[in-house]
Amino acid sequence: MTTTTGRFSAEEITEAYAAMHRQVQHYATSGQWDDFALHFTEDAQYVEHAFGTFHGREEIRAWSVRTMTSFPGSVMTGFPLAWSVVDVERSRLICEVRNLMPDPGDGSAHEESNLTIMTYAGDGLFSREEDVYNPLRFLTMAVRWARIAEAHGRLDDDGRAYLEQYGGGVGSGR
Repeated sequence: MTTTTGRFSAEEITEAYAAMHRQVQHYATSGQWDDFALHFTEDAQYVEHAFGTFHGREEIRAWSVRTMTSFPGSVMTGFPLAWSVVDVERSRLICEVRNLMPDPGDGSAHEESNLTIMTYAGDGLFSREEDVYNPLRFLTMAVRWARIAEAHGRLDDDGRAYLEQYGGGVGSGR
């Protein structure tokens, strides 16, 4: 029996997010993020605590393409969920997303998580996303990963530029 007190059932909200999440893995694998914005309504709002708030599909598209095709987003290998809950009354799915980096060359694992709050609008679309995380933890993880990757000859030019800007220089012990 399905219990529904909000506009949408927990099952519909969960299924819509699962479908979106499968596509996100495809975007990560292919490096093509243009269609990410299609999971949102035309007037959606995306709240990203480090980068700002984006209004509408086109702003969401521009931000996601720019962010996920440059370091460190461009090297992230996956975004598995640690857990999720549905707030049917508010048509929301709240989850912890693990942001995984590949092996930088020494076999070490690097990741940071964020909490994501998705507001479901129906028809498989979301009207709002908010990502909550500590940007300094992401920065620290990305710099640590880049230093190890550089030491093992696995850091590309984009990663080197990031390391120069945020890590005290390539090869820096800082």
